[in-house]
Amino acid sequence: MSSILLIVLLLFSSEYRAQSTASKQVSTFSMDAPQLDNDKTIWVYLPESYSTSQNFYPVIYMFDAQNLFDAETSYAGEWNIDEYLDTLTNKQVIIVAIEHGNTKRLEELTPYTNTEYGGGQGDLFMEFITHTVKPHIDVNYRTKPKAEDTSIFGASLGGLMALYATIKHPDTFSKAGIFSGAFWINQDIYKLVSSSEIPKTSKFFFLVGSKESDTMVPDQEKMISLLKENEVPDSNINYKIVDGGEHNETLWRENFPEAFQWLMN
Repeated sequence: MSSILLIVLLLFSSEYRAQSTASKQVSTFSMDAPQLDNDKTIWVYLPESYSTSQNFYPVIYMFDAQNLFDAETSYAGEWNIDEYLDTLTNKQVIIVAIEHGNTKRLEELTPYTNTEYGGGQGDLFMEFITHTVKPHIDVNYRTKPKAEDTSIFGASLGGLMALYATIKHPDTFSKAGIFSGAFWINQDIYKLVSSSEIPKTSKFFFLVGSKESDTMVPDQEKMISLLKENEVPDSNINYKIVDGGEHNETLWRENFPEAFQWLMN
C-alpha cells in the first residue's frame, strides 16, 4: 500500500476523523423551514450563566453554523466561538447559528441572482430567520428581542447576507459583522445601500485580508464609502484589513473576538 493511500485511509477512518470540539454550552435542534421547503439545523450557544440566573440576553444570529463551533462538522477548521465566549464574564450573549444548505449554500445566501452563478433566494432565507427562527428563539429562550439587542454575523456569502439583512431589516437587526463580504457576486448590493434609509444607530464591522481576491479590499472600501455617504456615523463603522490574511476560517477565527467586543459595546 502506498504511503499516500495509507494517509487517505487514515484521514477517513473513524479513529482519525476530527472529533467533536463543541462546548457543553452548545446544542442543536431541527426545524421546518417552509420558506425554503426543507428542514434546517439550528445551533444555539447559551452562556454558562443562563442556567443559574434569570437574566435576558442579546442575540447574535450567524450563518454557516457548521463552521462555528465544532471541528467535526467544519469544512476547514472551526471559528472556536464557543471556546472564546466561555472565557467571558461580561458581554454574554446567545448565539443562534443556522446551517447552510451545502450544495444550496450559494442559492440561499445571495439576495440577487447572478447571471453566471445563479442564486437569489436570500430573501427567502431571511424570511425564514425573521419569521420562523427568531420568533421560536424569543419564545423559548430569555432573549432581549428588540433590534438594538440583535446582531447578525457572517463571512464570505454570509458576510454579504449580514450586510443585506441589516439594511433590509433594520427593525430586526441593528448590528452586522461582515467578514470578507462577497459583494462581487451581487453588485446590486451597492445600489441597495445607496438608496436605503439606514438608521443612524446601525453598526457595521468589516474585515478583509490583503491576500484574498484582488477585488476584496476595494469592494470593502467602496461599501464603507457608500455607508458614510448615506450618513452612517463614522463611529458606527469599523473596518480592518489584515496584512497577509487569506479567505479562510483562520482569518475569521482570529478576528472574531475583536469584532464581537466592538459590536457589543
